[in-house]
Amino acid sequence: MSRMPTGTYLPGESCLHRLDLLIKLLGFLIFIAAVIVTDSVEGYLLWAAFICGMIVLSGMPLNTVFDSLRRTYLFFLIIFFMNAFFFDAADPFWSWWIFRLSAAGLIQGANVVLRLMTLIIAAGILTAVTSPMEITSALRRLFKPLWHLGLPVDILSLIISVAIQFIPVLSEEVETIRKAQTARGARFDSGRLRERAESVFPLVIPIFLSAFRRADELALAMEARGYRCGKRYSRGTKALIRWGDIGALLVTAGVLMAQIFVF
Repeated sequence: MSRMPTGTYLPGESCLHRLDLLIKLLGFLIFIAAVIVTDSVEGYLLWAAFICGMIVLSGMPLNTVFDSLRRTYLFFLIIFFMNAFFFDAADPFWSWWIFRLSAAGLIQGANVVLRLMTLIIAAGILTAVTSPMEITSALRRLFKPLWHLGLPVDILSLIISVAIQFIPVLSEEVETIRKAQTARGARFDSGRLRERAESVFPLVIPIFLSAFRRADELALAMEARGYRCGKRYSRGTKALIRWGDIGALLVTAGVLMAQIFVF
């Protein structure tokens, strides 16, 4: 059985599914700030425990949670080595030309990779417990103050929502194209770096063509259903903030405050 693509909405009745739309987005932004300001081992343990709790509450399978990390491990390796070899350290234990490897560089690389991995997992949880329509509605409410500045809030929220929902679709497309290329002799699992790099290039053009084709189909479908750019649409019923929503936001804010003032 194929794995559930990262970013796919998983219907459920968990407490995270029932949270208010805007509370989810605000909590996610607060958690991003908490991850960024972390600079101690205790701080890492705190938001690691927090993200583990979110995984348990969401009811997501572990293979779905960590699937995006497996797919982007090369990106993490590049980020790690860029920080390890180019971090400005006073006492490198190995250097050659512009490369300087030091303990501080290794620590910096590990810090950046851990933060990126955590944020990717958190974003996956957010999209898994929030339907596409909820994301659009929440973004519209979040951007509402910008409407007074003349910005097209409805269009911005729709663009971001569609982009988020295209992530699992394109992931499936990449996997399909990769299998087709493998059947034609491409060696994605080769031990030689040159062969692996050469096998990636045939994926680029089909992925871009597929993305443009799907975007064109989506635009035609929206026009056929009466969508017109610039037209104002109904916001639906106004959501009510409950005590559970406030409690969830306070817990997330508490993680940020602990990172700033305790750790």
